[in-house]
Amino acid sequence: MSELQRNTPASRVAGWVTDNLVTVIFLAFTLIGFAVSNMSFSWFLGELTGRIYRNGFLVLSLIIPVIAGLGLNFGIVVGAMAGQIAIVFIRYYNIGGTGGILLAALLATPLAILFGWATGKLYNKTRGQEMIASLIVGYFANGLYQFLFLFAVGVIVKVPSDHPLIKPDGIGVRSTVDLGMAKDGGLKYSLDYIWRVDFLTGVIVIAAAILALQLFRLLRKNAREKAAGKGVAILNIVLSAAVIAVAVYSRIARNSLTTVAKVPVVTVLLIAGLCVFIELILRTKLGQDFKAVGQSQHISEVSGINVDRTRIIAVIISTVLAAWGQVIFIQNVGTLNTYNAHTQVGMFAVASILVGGASTSKATVKQALVGMVLFNAMFIMSPEVGQAVFGQPLLGEYFRTFMVYGVIGFALGLYVWKSNRRNKLTI
Repeated sequence: MSELQRNTPASRVAGWVTDNLVTVIFLAFTLIGFAVSNMSFSWFLGELTGRIYRNGFLVLSLIIPVIAGLGLNFGIVVGAMAGQIAIVFIRYYNIGGTGGILLAALLATPLAILFGWATGKLYNKTRGQEMIASLIVGYFANGLYQFLFLFAVGVIVKVPSDHPLIKPDGIGVRSTVDLGMAKDGGLKYSLDYIWRVDFLTGVIVIAAAILALQLFRLLRKNAREKAAGKGVAILNIVLSAAVIAVAVYSRIARNSLTTVAKVPVVTVLLIAGLCVFIELILRTKLGQDFKAVGQSQHISEVSGINVDRTRIIAVIISTVLAAWGQVIFIQNVGTLNTYNAHTQVGMFAVASILVGGASTSKATVKQALVGMVLFNAMFIMSPEVGQAVFGQPLLGEYFRTFMVYGVIGFALGLYVWKSNRRNKLTI
């Protein structure tokens, strides 16, 4: 194919679809779900935003290891375990409210740093096979975690058998732990209920912030940069203005969008803060080291970068963020499934980021956010599609599991195919 043929609009569209095939499939699934079901859009938005508040921090914790060349870090499971150990400790001593959840995050941090350091050392010994090693790390760590809460608590660490957290025989932690409501001294909604605003107000504020940011970037760029990014900036400005207009109209008309659940401001600010942190750290010397190591470890070493140390720091950051993300997740759910809450964290987070167009070597905040929206939309739509198409919502539940593992396998296979194709073109 000649250079001219490759630059035609049709070829560019085909190339974009190929590069974002997983994203396109999930977008199409969401649209089909709306077409075949009678789902209320306001109910869908409520469910979707609730999942985003709950899972956003965990998904974003995957970005830095990908940039540092470690691939998709299934090992964030060990970070989730650190968060859960801290939650159990806090609940055992019945420390609740905002102070309790902050203390849980504080206690989880040194544990996550230790786990991340050990995991990073292992990744350096299994260079080139980090994703397989991260899966094994999760299984191994789960065994130690089960030993701690099934046997060590009650046998090695003496605890009173009449404590509501401990099983009746005095050995091990109960499989389900109710965290209690924050207003009653528990942990549920400790962050979410600090400050809430109605959904439409939140939408207007966020859209206005995006609009202002796009205008600021457009005015700041030089003439050449403006020409290159003008189309995208204008599209973002138009979309933001349209969203604000719809939100204002909905508020005036008092339609169904006014019934969507309130926005937990503190949780959203934490997710937004993590997005900003990732963008800022990538502009620092450490961030540049992450990028250099991700592109070529050999050249990085020749350039004087301590590759092993840089990789370990990337894993530690990811593990600490995952621990905090799991604390946010659990306080939103309100119940700790002691032995299973962490098991699928890695799979769901990896699937989400892949849906957004990320790969084993490239991931951005934008891809993580888009993937999180589309992946959770699929979770909401699956039972509805199962009911509409097959008459059984249970089939939609099975489809969820299929899609989680299927999207990981398909995205990785597509990445390998594109890499091989690119290498052939280069040769």
